[in-house]
Amino acid sequence: MRSDQVKKGIEKAPHRSLLKALGLINEEIDRPLVGVVNSQNEIIPGHEHLDDITEAVKAGVRMAGGTPIEFPTIGVCDGIAMGHAGMKYSLASREFIADSIEIMAQAHAFDALVMVTNCDKIIPGMLMAAARLNLPTVVVSGGPMLAGRYQGKDIDLNTMFEAVGAVSAGKMSREEMAEIEDAACPGCGSCSGMYTANTMNCMTEVLGLGLPGNGTIPAVHAARRRLAKYAGIKAMEMLEKNIRPLDIMTPAAFENALAVDMALGGSTNTVLHLPAVAHEAGIEIDLDKINSISEKTPNLCKLSPAGQHHIQDLYEAGGIQAVIKALADIGLINLDTLTVTGKTTGENCQNAVNRRPDVIRPTGNPYSRTGGLAILRGNIAPEGAVVKQSAVAPEMLAHRGPARIFESEDAAIEAIMGGKIKAGDVVVIRYEGPKGGPGMREMLSPTSALAGMGLAASVALITDGRFSGASRGASIGHVSPEAMEGGPIAFLREGDIIDINIPEKRLNADITPEVIAARRAAWTRPEPKVKGGYLARYASLVTSASTGAVYK
Repeated sequence: MRSDQVKKGIEKAPHRSLLKALGLINEEIDRPLVGVVNSQNEIIPGHEHLDDITEAVKAGVRMAGGTPIEFPTIGVCDGIAMGHAGMKYSLASREFIADSIEIMAQAHAFDALVMVTNCDKIIPGMLMAAARLNLPTVVVSGGPMLAGRYQGKDIDLNTMFEAVGAVSAGKMSREEMAEIEDAACPGCGSCSGMYTANTMNCMTEVLGLGLPGNGTIPAVHAARRRLAKYAGIKAMEMLEKNIRPLDIMTPAAFENALAVDMALGGSTNTVLHLPAVAHEAGIEIDLDKINSISEKTPNLCKLSPAGQHHIQDLYEAGGIQAVIKALADIGLINLDTLTVTGKTTGENCQNAVNRRPDVIRPTGNPYSRTGGLAILRGNIAPEGAVVKQSAVAPEMLAHRGPARIFESEDAAIEAIMGGKIKAGDVVVIRYEGPKGGPGMREMLSPTSALAGMGLAASVALITDGRFSGASRGASIGHVSPEAMEGGPIAFLREGDIIDINIPEKRLNADITPEVIAARRAAWTRPEPKVKGGYLARYASLVTSASTGAVYK
């Protein structure tokens, strides 16, 4: 066993004395030592209950003959960090999480790992660590939050963000907003739509690092605790059979994940996170691969923010396994990929049934013949940009309008809330990329404000930053190269006509190459917004969004 490095032989007597200081007895020390990474904290609703999930994991490890040893990692709540300087730390925390798990696992020579996670950057950070360490590992999430209820309708966190714009536009009273505020987020779990957290929990299940049900069993259901016990048991089985993450996280597994992501209409942030996880596994996912998979994958689900359904509805419909089965039936899934169940993807989904065709549409009657995400290119984004096309109003799939230029998210929000943005405008927010932000802030506040004001079907947004999984509308993010690196988005000027054509995958400004070259020659790189601390170090190391914003 790998843990023999810290417990076997006469020379390890001091090490054993320290393990005994923890209260471990010889029989526990002799068993495999399974590290249980718990990202629980008291600030993220998706993590509030993770101590309970972790106890269930530890019970499963013990039942299977192992000794679980818990250790923590950090997490940022994107919703609470949204719209202020705190959001600069969200994406940047992903690398920190992966690094911290690597440090703990290597320093203490664990034999296997179970990673207990939830919410946006914590999930990909853990998946990156799993690939990097390549120890027998199972990832289990705390599960999605239930939708709130207000006046007979399901509501969620996105309802709250859009309420801000509605109140500002005089379409909702402050009293009604206060009532919705009390109802939108009814308890623990990752926010209830197909936002980044739930998208990544579903991707973990498709990749094979999470058990069936990982993406959709609600946080408050007892089935979530039962799943956690099985996660502990399966980690021990993987150790016994020497099944490791890189046996599971193959190129075919990533293609499966991208196909399911397109069918679900998942968060644009998967275009950052799946390439970053694949990078740790020694696999390259370029943006053209994402478009090629999207072009042949039908969009079967419209979950919030694209539609009215929530993750609990997808769970009732049969969950991720039902989506996998639907895509497999039309030849879009590799059924031979291995999973932490010890079985293949095909064996896991063979008995799946779609119980709610209103939630998971049949492949013969999809919302669209192409997937939920699209990669756009053009003279604004020669290395690509991403949009959740399934959440774009039909009239905005092709749009021309004047650029309204803002050098930060804060300046754009001020203009939007001040009524300075009109139908037809194209809001351009730059210097918010991985280096320029630094940290590539999510921008749910401006997209939600526009939606609440009734402008989601007439105003587009373009940024070298990114949008929340909860954003909807013609919100085009990840523009690469970013402005801070001298990308063409830095050379746009107020009033330039922007031409967006999502079906044709185009994003251009009506300016000639000569004009771009002249503006480039006159451009001066601005001073970094942050010059010290973690963010300054992050900005010095991080690469483009088009490569997953991984470190050099």
